[in-house]
Amino acid sequence: MTDLKDPYYDDSGEVLRNLVGAATPADLAVAEADLVFARTVQLDAVELPDTRDLAELQAIHRHLFQDVYPWAGEVRTVDIRRSEEGFLPVVALDRAAGIAASDLHTDHYLQGLDRERFVARLAHHYDQFNYIHPFREGNGRTQRVFWTRVAAAAGWELDWRNVSGEDNDRVSRIAAEERNLTPLVEMLERVVVAEHRPQQGQP
Repeated sequence: MTDLKDPYYDDSGEVLRNLVGAATPADLAVAEADLVFARTVQLDAVELPDTRDLAELQAIHRHLFQDVYPWAGEVRTVDIRRSEEGFLPVVALDRAAGIAASDLHTDHYLQGLDRERFVARLAHHYDQFNYIHPFREGNGRTQRVFWTRVAAAAGWELDWRNVSGEDNDRVSRIAAEERNLTPLVEMLERVVVAEHRPQQGQP
């Protein structure tokens, strides 16, 4: 049973507080999948910041989950874990997010790289941002949109349909706990599917 002290859960301690009236995790998962998919389809028509930092992640999260969670777009206020080591503690979140964004900026937002180097650097930055895990729920979907935007501006197309959520969780866990990025690189090799010309005006 989920810790009742977690403020993101309803009074039952079983279900994240939500806007859809879901009373069980299964009901919430179904509603969330449908509503987030609908918002994902709208992404091209939505103006989001191209700041390549926590603010952009928050805007993406807010758009994707606005119909599901009252705290959509808000940085988490509790520590979370899905492995022995867990994710970054809340007290270090803002500072770490700033460092990760600065690191990505120093890497010129992955622009001007050949495919092998692009995949390698994408894995590095993906791991850094994933460890921060700024939201109570929905980090993976938010990060996939974020990196798709970064890649498009750098001239690359990502297709996340080529990997499963289980694959992503497994390689991310290995990267975080064992400091081994090889499985993550191999997964991203399947995700990076083509080069394309960035749209005019993209950074």
